[in-house]
Amino acid sequence: MRIHHLNLASMREIDAGTPAVCHALLVETPASGLVLVESGLGLDDVTRPGELLAAEWVSLVEPALVPGETAVRQLARLGHDPADVRHILLTHLDVDHSGGLPDFPGAEVHVMAAELKAALAEAPSRRYRPSHWAHGPRWVTYDGDGERWFGVEGVRPSTFSTDFLMVPLGGHTRGHAGVAVRDGERWLLHAGDAYFHHGELAPDEPRSHPLMDIVQLDSQVDEPARLASQARLRDLANTHSVDVFCAHDPWELRRCQ
Repeated sequence: MRIHHLNLASMREIDAGTPAVCHALLVETPASGLVLVESGLGLDDVTRPGELLAAEWVSLVEPALVPGETAVRQLARLGHDPADVRHILLTHLDVDHSGGLPDFPGAEVHVMAAELKAALAEAPSRRYRPSHWAHGPRWVTYDGDGERWFGVEGVRPSTFSTDFLMVPLGGHTRGHAGVAVRDGERWLLHAGDAYFHHGELAPDEPRSHPLMDIVQLDSQVDEPARLASQARLRDLANTHSVDVFCAHDPWELRRCQ
């Protein structure tokens, strides 16, 4: 498989000249076509934000709203047909993770069942926007009754390949998950918004980024679960040598590209 690390939406600067990002994966597979992990903001979001995005969210996050950063435009630049995206795996359904779904209407969308239930019940809200699934995605949902993976309980292989795993990492949302991707002899783990800054995975003295931590604390639904998820991620990154990264840390994205 060939794996591309993409930024699907630049956001508010968190240090001078350094904006937060929407780190996503495009995976070219031999048997399952193109696979996206996260879909970022969509083309409609960035061209019509006043209609599709909550004003409060735009004010807080300050997205750059650049059409060229959307997944559909980046795939085209790489020479791919968006229709070849067969599967999209989401850590959760917040706007900056699911906004690109309408740009790939033929793809199966993989998400935890608890997350889909919460999104459908709570939308429209700052974090969940019904326009992102108004096209009627082909949902594939997963419960938390799965296998043990490097000490993490409830992990489920995707329905289309054992090279992709849904890894429960609760706390940020009701059904938040990580997405693990096998890369040869190692595993990559996209941890979504289970943490926001690489310092939170430090083995001895974890530290957060002061600005990103404001967003993290404001958006969590279950703090004990979030902290437990971060503890599991520290173990994966420091004991089991899983390559862990989150959605919004620009320094991690640079390391991976």
